[in-house]
Amino acid sequence: MFITLFCLEELEMPTPSMEDYIEQIYILIDEKGYARVSDIAEVLEVHPSSVTKMVQRLDKDEYLVYEKYRGLVLTNKGKKIGKRLVFRHELLEEFMRVIGLAESKIYHDVEGIEHHISWEAIDRIGDLVEYFEEDQSRMDQLREIQRKNENSSSGKDS
Repeated sequence: MFITLFCLEELEMPTPSMEDYIEQIYILIDEKGYARVSDIAEVLEVHPSSVTKMVQRLDKDEYLVYEKYRGLVLTNKGKKIGKRLVFRHELLEEFMRVIGLAESKIYHDVEGIEHHISWEAIDRIGDLVEYFEEDQSRMDQLREIQRKNENSSSGKDS
């Protein structure tokens, strides 16, 4: 069950590139207890020098505190946005599953849309996911509609 975790009060939101870094730093800290430049570079598949530049920018914008050779920690602002970004990503993945997208396509599609969707739309998607997940018969009806549409588009009448 999804509930709206964030009010429509908008924080000053980072750029899509900054979002990717904040999200991954949040995940690394949550999973490992820390995030190093080398870990971030590996996860995002970028050069460590690029990570260092972005981390310095995030430090300047007060999303994190970075000390060269000592590591980094998210500020309260960074944690709040990181949590929000992880929620958005997970919700969009769940939405893709609910609508029947193949598991192999979900990550790519979520990465393609997550930076271009409003938080109000995220809230409404959360409502829709909750609507389908709270009653299996709704999911069954959706799957039936999808089967019917797939059959009619492939030339088979049901």
